[in-house]
Amino acid sequence: MLTTPRPAGGAVTLGEALATATGTQPGTPTAGSPLRLSFAGAESNVAIGLARLGHAATWIGRLGDDDPGRMVLRGLRGEGVTVPATRTAEPAPTAFMLKQQRTADRVFVTYYRTGSAGSRLDEGDVDPQSISSAAVLHVTGITPALGPGPRRAVQRALEVAREHATLISLDVNYRSALWSPRQAACVLGPLAAHADVVFAGSEELDLVTDAGSRTAQQRAADLRANGVREVVVKDGARGAWALHSEGLTRVAARHVTCVDPVGAGDAFAAGYLSALLDGLPVPDRLERGTLCGAACVSTRGDWEGLPHRGELAMLATADNVRR
Repeated sequence: MLTTPRPAGGAVTLGEALATATGTQPGTPTAGSPLRLSFAGAESNVAIGLARLGHAATWIGRLGDDDPGRMVLRGLRGEGVTVPATRTAEPAPTAFMLKQQRTADRVFVTYYRTGSAGSRLDEGDVDPQSISSAAVLHVTGITPALGPGPRRAVQRALEVAREHATLISLDVNYRSALWSPRQAACVLGPLAAHADVVFAGSEELDLVTDAGSRTAQQRAADLRANGVREVVVKDGARGAWALHSEGLTRVAARHVTCVDPVGAGDAFAAGYLSALLDGLPVPDRLERGTLCGAACVSTRGDWEGLPHRGELAMLATADNVRR
């Protein structure tokens, strides 16, 4: 239950959500190995992160008419995320993700999404009212990789956002298991050209610009020249940087004990967009993004460690005990 008022403005996300099973012990799973059941999804993770930070957040997607799908819906609603346009897609099942901590510092993720409800998303699922009334539309490169229908859904969502001056946020989020770099570039390049904020890793900038032999900063400058307001680069242990109207801003990564790296990028995006919705400048957006990313990787689960607004000040201090 929210204990703080939601700041003005909110966000809507569009994409896939999956049921997840995660091994609770390092090593190869065997018969009888304990698993932890939950759910995840790049866009739904961001929606939860924004809701925990006090913002109105909506998730649009498709789920199977099955127990995993109902678990996802209950979980999102329990986190304060609105799901007005979510449809079930009988008989298509809810997608599934298996996450294994193979060693102490290596996590293997396997997806089972062929023919899933999420892969049947199409432009008819887009809810114009949710997008037109939001301050931000957030999408990722995962959704258009799922097939022609999801690709059309993303394109339609961007059209609605542009019609209503809703800020568009795109996280490149490239997944090599879904498509080749060439296929991704053909789709993500045009999408990035319509975005206001683009999140990417250094290597992912190759997919939305003409890479050549140029540096990441030069490729980010190309995106800016094409109309992107802010290019935000997630640089792992080196921190993050953004190229924006006032120049280049860098922040260092926070030093934490990483127990589960999956979901860090989504947590960063949620923190950055939260600070944007709060009207804070780019340096503060980057700081909140890195703070949320650090909190996420310090706990197990794709979104379970995302901070609530009231925890931000405590997490930002150097003290490791709160009394």
